[in-house]
Amino acid sequence: MKKADREKIFYKYGGRCAYCGCELTKGWHVDHIEPIVRDFKYNKDKRKFEQTGTCRNPENDNIENNNPSCGSCNRQKRSLSLEAFRQSIAQFVNSLNLYHNQYKFAKRYGLVKETGIEVKFYFETINQ
Repeated sequence: MKKADREKIFYKYGGRCAYCGCELTKGWHVDHIEPIVRDFKYNKDKRKFEQTGTCRNPENDNIENNNPSCGSCNRQKRSLSLEAFRQSIAQFVNSLNLYHNQYKFAKRYGLVKETGIEVKFYFETINQ
């Protein structure tokens, strides 16, 4: 990617992650809004998967389909659509309640308050 394109993406939302809104720092990611899904092939000699250099949905590999993202949001989003990513995040509280005793304990002591609010991405809140 050209440096000018990367800079344009960085400033798309004022140097903030399009999803959580945190300030982007060194090592920030460029996310494909509509995923391209990179292809991998297993290398028997190295015993690991390696990118083939091809992808599904190559038409989505363009600057208009790019968002600036912090590393944690981009890794969590993976190749999900925006709506699938939103639904994934919405399930976090349910998962915490089912499987994480420390979370339930903190909630019991009033340290955590569940709001039940709808998941909204940063870019959706600034375009209103």
